[in-house]
Amino acid sequence: MTRLERFRSEVPQPDPDRLRANEDRLLAAIAQDSRRLGQDAEGRPRRASLRLRRPAQGARGRARRTASRLRRFGLVTGLAAALAAGVVVVATRRADPPAVIRPMPAAASEVLTRAAQNATRTPELHPEPGQFLVYESRTMDPATGEDRAGRPMRYLSRAVRKVWLPVDGDATGGFIEEEVLEPKPWPGWPIPPEARENLGRHGPSKLADFDDRAEFLRNDYAYVSRLPTDPRKMYEHLYTQLGNTRQDDTDAWDRVRGLLTEAYLPAAQRAALFRAAAAIPGVVTVEHAVDAAGRAGIAAARVDPVLGQRQEYIFDRETYLYLGERSVVTDAARAGAPAGTVLTSSAQLSVSVADHGPSAAARD
Repeated sequence: MTRLERFRSEVPQPDPDRLRANEDRLLAAIAQDSRRLGQDAEGRPRRASLRLRRPAQGARGRARRTASRLRRFGLVTGLAAALAAGVVVVATRRADPPAVIRPMPAAASEVLTRAAQNATRTPELHPEPGQFLVYESRTMDPATGEDRAGRPMRYLSRAVRKVWLPVDGDATGGFIEEEVLEPKPWPGWPIPPEARENLGRHGPSKLADFDDRAEFLRNDYAYVSRLPTDPRKMYEHLYTQLGNTRQDDTDAWDRVRGLLTEAYLPAAQRAALFRAAAAIPGVVTVEHAVDAAGRAGIAAARVDPVLGQRQEYIFDRETYLYLGERSVVTDAARAGAPAGTVLTSSAQLSVSVADHGPSAAARD
């Protein structure tokens, strides 16, 4: 399946406008043939049970999905007649209602579009089953709770992480090594003594031996290497089980983060992800953004009105290589911090392939 998914992935995506025009001609031919097939030689309606009077919801919908699949292999042009015959066969069967698919709007983010164009220009990793993908990163995250006296506390925890994740997606086989750094204060709050108790290096140790995410939220290599290379299909993947509200757009934008953080997508899937993310409504450009390692770049961002924060994905200004992400307060009342405060931040320092996880001696 991985080989099939990568088939012709190196071929540049054809022009969307040309494909759309071909698809419209194909569907028009299918609809015309469907109407003819609903009559006998003298123009009278057939008594067969073919339901072809509403091609926009039945045969037309199936034809659109078939055309989309064929478009991935460049086979749309010239197949209208064959597909029309195929639709007749399908129409004679009782089928479940098709899933509601949200169409992908035109891309609005130039940053992500350029990141997609540059996705194939960096050296590609080719991990194999049994190996590990090794991620090194720097992070800052909010920490909240109560101290030993039961008083509320807030601060920003910081760490340098090294994570080994199995290529085959085995949730029980991962490891982590972490160096806890000096915390930073949450604006207006003192740093509690508890924040400094675990300073220093820890591990390597095993990660949690379970993964309770839904299947479509997985980000291990075995799964993401089979994700669509067509931006429209990737867009549909980001909106799996989501609707058409502003909050659904926010959730889809957050799912992009799940495919960028401690995850590695092949170049074809990575380009499709960036093009799909560029079309999520509400995405804006932040000209100046800094990741957790202090590297300056340009960001594609979207405001979460519920949290009162702007979620930014940061890219190198020259190469458009992904650097990291951060969240910046836009609504002080909702976020509980002054506008402009950076509450979360990360920097992806390196991604590599290893034949083995950390040694038993290192884990001890």
